[in-house]
Amino acid sequence: MAAETTTQETTQQGVVLTDAAASKAKGLLEQEGRDDLALRVQVQPGGCSGLRYELYFDERENDGDVIQDFGGLSVRVDRMSAPYLTGAVIDFVDSIEKQGFTIDNPNAQGSCACGDSFN
Repeated sequence: MAAETTTQETTQQGVVLTDAAASKAKGLLEQEGRDDLALRVQVQPGGCSGLRYELYFDERENDGDVIQDFGGLSVRVDRMSAPYLTGAVIDFVDSIEKQGFTIDNPNAQGSCACGDSFN
């Protein structure tokens, strides 16, 4: 029972990376030969609904960053993006139809044709 409570608290505190997403990101870092980088998740203006996601590796740690660890992978979210990403689940999909990181965000209120925007 306590494990479920912890998971729910983590979900409400910030983003959640699935094991597949964390493993893929760590693999990409190993290919680069860098262990000083973190996965940064941001919400930026753009897209047809006004906002879009950005995921990239970053060596900077900014004031106000929300920092989480997923099996040795550091994930950073800036303080402006954090409210938009609370409870968002980042996964990695590798199938015939689709390959890449996906974000399931409970804060998104609808979708658009481009697939990367939300209100």
